Amino acid sequence: MSPARLRPRLRFCLLLLLLLVPAARGCGPGRVVGSRRRPPRKLVPLAYKQFSPNVPEKTLGASGRYEGKIARSSERFKELTPNYNPDIIFKDEENTGADRLMTQRCKDRLNSLAISVMNQWPGVKLRVTEGWDEDGHHSEESLHYEGRAVDITTSDRDRNKYGLLARLAVEAGFDWVYYESKAHVHCSVKSEHSAAAKTGGCFPAGAQVRLESGARVALSAVRPGDRVLAMGEDGNPTFSDVLIFLDREPDRLRAFRVIETQDPPRRLALTPAHLLFTSNNHTEPAAHFRATFASQVQPGQYVLVAGVPGLQPARVAAVSTHVALGAYAPLTRHGTLVVEDVVASCFAAVADHRLAQLAFWPLRLFHSLAWGSWTLGEGVHWYPQLLYRLGRLLLEEGSFHSLGMAGPGS
Repeated sequence: MSPARLRPRLRFCLLLLLLLVPAARGCGPGRVVGSRRRPPRKLVPLAYKQFSPNVPEKTLGASGRYEGKIARSSERFKELTPNYNPDIIFKDEENTGADRLMTQRCKDRLNSLAISVMNQWPGVKLRVTEGWDEDGHHSEESLHYEGRAVDITTSDRDRNKYGLLARLAVEAGFDWVYYESKAHVHCSVKSEHSAAAKTGGCFPAGAQVRLESGARVALSAVRPGDRVLAMGEDGNPTFSDVLIFLDREPDRLRAFRVIETQDPPRRLALTPAHLLFTSNNHTEPAAHFRATFASQVQPGQYVLVAGVPGLQPARVAAVSTHVALGAYAPLTRHGTLVVEDVVASCFAAVADHRLAQLAFWPLRLFHSLAWGSWTLGEGVHWYPQLLYRLGRLLLEEGSFHSLGMAGPGS
């Protein structure tokens, strides 16, 4: 590995250590020896006509498909909520209050962006020129008709700020941002009830793993302390302790990427941002298979599957999308597990499996750091969320999946 690639990883691990090791106290009360604030990460403005993430708006990796126009008389109108944030200026040229109506997800992102705008440019506010559209002024299947899109400027209408405004919108959590014209930036979000509104790395509830006893059980029945089939660093099968669940949500619908293989036939469903191990060559040793986001796996590649004996490559025959109930993401001591006889990583969102395994060493070495996570709570564990936010500060943008990381209630 080149020194240039190693440096950001070292910075990540060192900062993680600083966060987890108690700070040394100086002589005066509240003083911390050697404490320094890291300079803020430099924000790169979006270029004119650039969009982020770099996929079409109405796809799974962005804001998702159009679900139909919302009218005041429709049942779905209750999905919209007014935004009366005094730090946002609404153009409201129709004088109906329509621009203030939006989904809760859109409202949350917009309010977050309003704070960023005031911090970036003191005295300047966020301005919304278009919100929910009930009059048909936008193109067919526009997300404005669902209250899931807004067009924004700054209150001073300084067009030189719009590229950075677009970047701030990305940072605020909008699912798709487009520097659409010299006059405004377009932002949109996923549907509130879309299976794609929740991202991260999980398997469906019914996906099966193999216990050390030889029994096959669904992930919904797995408990911390169980030993499940996994892959060791040497590429050989091993049984590994389940430590905690990084995500556990029995009642949520999620969109899964389905990987189907032949010779031997296997079928694995996992979220698009989850990692599994692939190669373009079936002769590659198992230890050399590289971690790949599920959304990037293509037919013709090879994944590792449980065979007789050991692990063996299987050619990917087809990939598809499937919606299923439940979301389970166990963390094993080895950072891998075999689900539906396919080898997968325990990690998601970040492209580097080895870095993720290193970053989770506190949970492997010091069980007390889980702070009660050994009980089966629901939702995303706090630790991966902390790592994700930290990684966004230290690693390059390309290190992360465009879907990012789920958070509670997102």
